[in-house]
Amino acid sequence: MNIARRWVLTAVLAGSMVGGGVGAAIMNATSSSAATGNGSRSTSTAATNASTAATARAAAPSGTFKPNENAAHEAGESAQREAQEDAGQVPTVP
Repeated sequence: MNIARRWVLTAVLAGSMVGGGVGAAIMNATSSSAATGNGSRSTSTAATNASTAATARAAAPSGTFKPNENAAHEAGESAQREAQEDAGQVPTVP
């Protein structure tokens, strides 16, 4: 392989890596703004992303299962599922 081809290959690889990084940053910024409900704003800063991530960590679920005891929900529920909910387990049956 001659030197010119090697430089072209190196430039293509470097360009694709940079393009992939930019694409990932754009997709990450759009998905984080969509998750927070700020879809109309396309700009996002690192400080905003860091505070959003900290808020998400602070609002982590407590780890206890809370069954849905709504009458409309209960009407379409199987006996096995209700038994699992009553036992405080996360239902694994439909």
